[in-house]
Amino acid sequence: MVGKTVIITGGNCGIGFETAKNLADRGARVIIACRSIKRGSAATKEIIKATGNKDVEYRQLDLASFRSVREFCENILKTEKRLDVLINNAAAGGLGNYKTEDGNHVGMQVNYFGPFLLTNILLPLLKSSAPSRIINVSSAIHKYGEMDFENLNMEKYWSDYLVYANSKLYLNLMTLELSRRLRGTNVTVNALHPGVAATNIFRNIKSDILRNIVLIVLNFLYKSVWEAAQTSIYLAVAPEIQNVSGRYFSNCQEATPSKLSRDPEIAERLWKESEKIVKLSFQ
Repeated sequence: MVGKTVIITGGNCGIGFETAKNLADRGARVIIACRSIKRGSAATKEIIKATGNKDVEYRQLDLASFRSVREFCENILKTEKRLDVLINNAAAGGLGNYKTEDGNHVGMQVNYFGPFLLTNILLPLLKSSAPSRIINVSSAIHKYGEMDFENLNMEKYWSDYLVYANSKLYLNLMTLELSRRLRGTNVTVNALHPGVAATNIFRNIKSDILRNIVLIVLNFLYKSVWEAAQTSIYLAVAPEIQNVSGRYFSNCQEATPSKLSRDPEIAERLWKESEKIVKLSFQ
């Protein structure tokens, strides 16, 4: 990865941190994008210390704010000559039921609409840096998502679980439609299920007791954070998938997502609706 630039959202902790550290260890220039200045700066220092790679930076990005996304992208386009890998890793659960300053459900914006806008604004740089890769960190929970175009922002009904499942389903559909739009550009886009791991994605659970129980169970039954990061790393570096696009991976191999995730008509319609929601034509 020497000579290549990587942006990873949520690279300050959990799966994102392990992914960022691995890619930095391979010689990449790594830009960690997250909301917390304190956590982002601390993660950057820790990765530099662990890898000896000083070309690791933190830049603030709040996916709950389209203004922040645009400012982040504007800064990247001014300072970076290339972008070889974009990893949409950041996600959150248990955020509650309220709207952002942009009028969207907070969980849907952080997990889907924010990454959708971010990816679209950075596409010109990805194309000029080709061959390049976009990696969307989804989840097997997408299989429980619903496709209701009248409830894209939880306007009719909501639950924290549905927000997470729907946002991951939408990421899969975004992957499918974007791969179609990127044909012939030498830019690929793939989604993945990292495996369930005890990361701080559960930090927003209000009950300390419940949160601790969840983490204990996950630590006992499922992957370590290091293990969960391996598929993201694989999609970023593996030469054998350089020309593979629009697919879904798990455990470093191609897997089959839900039937909804593979519907090109729904994917195209969701893309058009998402463009309206993020006001893409007004960027």
